[in-house]
Amino acid sequence: MTASPSSPPVRSDAPATTTSSSLPAHPEWQGINHLALVTPDMDATTRFYAGVLGMPLVSTLMAGPMRHYFFRIAPGNTVAFFEVEGAETFAKGAGGPAPHPVQLDHISFNVPDEAALLALRDRLLAAGSEVTDVVDHGSIQSIYFTDNNGIALEASYWASDPTAEPADVTGPHFVDPDPVPAVDELAQGDIGSFPSSRLV
Repeated sequence: MTASPSSPPVRSDAPATTTSSSLPAHPEWQGINHLALVTPDMDATTRFYAGVLGMPLVSTLMAGPMRHYFFRIAPGNTVAFFEVEGAETFAKGAGGPAPHPVQLDHISFNVPDEAALLALRDRLLAAGSEVTDVVDHGSIQSIYFTDNNGIALEASYWASDPTAEPADVTGPHFVDPDPVPAVDELAQGDIGSFPSSRLV
């Protein structure tokens, strides 16, 4: 959903020396409420997400002049689309270069295990969609495909689930040989500086 155009921006007066442990408590995250994407054709998108992927259409509404449809991934978690008439789409593989600047690379939907991943692969092939073989990323096993809008998609299961364990940046799931400075700060117990952000 988008912020109301009449909502005034709230400015932060946080001092530059604030650390993450001195901020107000963070919420207990419950997954993704919705990931909002764009389609020029809601009918085709509904056919792909509800028909091919089997994600139930759970809500439809109008956001101004645009349809806004929600497809359930898991309890409380949806992928949503705004229908923008005439919107340009383009195809870009996951992790690959894009024809122009983008913020979204791909979406990975979680499945419970290898059997579910293989069954989804069979379903995609039966529906006429191209899909990769299973790709072994170590702790994640994945397949890659593209939706009807050209959005790069992945389905994955955790072979070794880091989300089921306490976060430990020194643990076996952290394999970047040259991590960014924030990872070192997390290893010390606190992040000491933040980028600012502004409403657009």
